[in-house]
Amino acid sequence: MNKKAIVWFRQDLRLHDNEALHDALHSTSDIIPIFVFDTRTFQAQTRFGFPKTSKFRAQFIIESITNLRENLNKLGLPLLVRTGITEEVIFEIAQTLKTSWVFCNRERTTEELYVQDQLESKLWSIGQEVRYSRGKMLYYTADLPFPVTHTPDNFTSFRKEVEKITPIRKPLEINFDEAVSTIGSLDAGDIPNLESFGMDSGFELILKGGETAGLERLNEFIWETDAIQTYKETRNESCGLDYSSKFSAYLAQGCLSPKLIYAEIKRYEQERIKNDSTYWLFFELLWRDFFRLVGKKFEEKIFLKGGIHDQPRTDLINNDRLFDIWANGKTGYPYIDACMRQLNNTGFMSNRGRQNTASFLINDLGVNWQMGAEYFESLLLDYDPCSNWGNWNYLAGVGCDLREYRKFNVIMQSKKYDFEAKLIRKWCPELNELPASMIHFPAHSSEEELSGYNIILGRDYPKPVIKGELVN
Repeated sequence: MNKKAIVWFRQDLRLHDNEALHDALHSTSDIIPIFVFDTRTFQAQTRFGFPKTSKFRAQFIIESITNLRENLNKLGLPLLVRTGITEEVIFEIAQTLKTSWVFCNRERTTEELYVQDQLESKLWSIGQEVRYSRGKMLYYTADLPFPVTHTPDNFTSFRKEVEKITPIRKPLEINFDEAVSTIGSLDAGDIPNLESFGMDSGFELILKGGETAGLERLNEFIWETDAIQTYKETRNESCGLDYSSKFSAYLAQGCLSPKLIYAEIKRYEQERIKNDSTYWLFFELLWRDFFRLVGKKFEEKIFLKGGIHDQPRTDLINNDRLFDIWANGKTGYPYIDACMRQLNNTGFMSNRGRQNTASFLINDLGVNWQMGAEYFESLLLDYDPCSNWGNWNYLAGVGCDLREYRKFNVIMQSKKYDFEAKLIRKWCPELNELPASMIHFPAHSSEEELSGYNIILGRDYPKPVIKGELVN
């Protein structure tokens, strides 16, 4: 009897350079692709009571699964889709179809580890096994000059150790020529919509989900617009499409392979130009790998208040009132408010905005950084556990590269990175009449000056939640 293999798609929603898929097809030609919308992810809440997955990311995943099914159908392969408890669903299908293995890309953070461990235990009870691959990183851990447990605790040391000496492998070529999928009378299953999870669907995503859209974005940013040439200079901007790559959501759900992005960067450098900006895109991929390795090394510590060094900041407290002011974009600091309103309405915020809003919550409002990290986890279109929590650890001073608190002067940052106030005018329209000299911090102006533009603080726009100028 021919052996069958389940290919469990997780955060690797693509056909190109998918190691689990590649390994399955090297073990058998009879594969059963499956994705499970786990109710613990799509219908649960975080510790602080935020939806575990926002409508923005849920829709992006739905679109990605729809695209994955379309691409598999073109190869004559179905994608089984189910909603439920992942380990129970896959175990039941493994029993029904009498498969031999479940192939999947290994995840390393707490909740994902629990699911794969539970599934592995269930499969062992019927003589089947999980075969793990790696799928999220640029580097293979086997190629690194140190074991994961010896990953340097600061990025600069990590970069110096790996950048010049560790090879980056080419994307895997996957041969589907002999692939079949014997599922008998099993129904492929319907892809749920937002309403089935009790979510509102009255919005449009800033990015379309799926591998096809991800590959189109890769081609557009690098080859069609040459936006990669100026990436280092524009990456801190806040408005528009091409100031940054917008690869992060596709990387988070595995619609794009980091190795493919790297291969395209190197090809671009050979065929068009090599400069600081092309390097900087690779540099950001390095940060992504670093945070993932830190997550592997320290495991659940990245989610704890004391971070990876078990040193919680005693000055940070759970303050619902201040948190709500921050989360709702009502701090009286226009750049912070604009960034938070953008996040609340789109699921996206620039990297510069994330650093400033996090610093403001932590260092100016004195609120527990975990509340902010969970809020971002809930809303971000491009949420990735290691990158999100690693960055919050970093900014709270409890993570890698331990040093004094990273406190930003948000007014100066606003003038520098939103100097035309495009972001502020879009998301804080009540301030649109203000001139550039006043809009970055209206509270610096007198009541008389503001009244000339029909603005009264506390009525038309909030008074600052903290008094005085922010200092570094």
